Amino acid sequence: MKTTNKSIVINFIEDIWNLNQFEKMSEYISDDFMDYSLPATLPANKKGMEQWIIGTGKSFNHKTLIETLVSENDNVIIKIKLELKHIGVWRNIEPTYLDVSTVGYRHYKLENNKIKEHWALIDGNAIENQLKRSNDLKGC
Repeated sequence: MKTTNKSIVINFIEDIWNLNQFEKMSEYISDDFMDYSLPATLPANKKGMEQWIIGTGKSFNHKTLIETLVSENDNVIIKIKLELKHIGVWRNIEPTYLDVSTVGYRHYKLENNKIKEHWALIDGNAIENQLKRSNDLKGC
């Protein structure tokens, strides 16, 4: 079976983001990988991405669902839905244990069957608004 850029990204999301199988990271990510979506406090490389995923897991039990995928040449763009359970402090909001969700986009550039570059736009404000509204309702 031929490996495609589409299948690489689908499997990467499942194995790394959803299952946290970081021992498989080198199967998906090139040695010279650059992540343009990470906060400036993290290195924009493979290690920084792993730290970001681990950090996200301290605030949320999370699952990434791919809603739309477009693949052309070396580029794969996905529209995602994140299903989250708030289990730890996030943006100074104490754990609510609520189930919340948001949407976003990820763009991957691949080379030689590995992810070489990544950009993301995730609606973190939607998460924050859902958590804050829930806290406001508790005060009523």
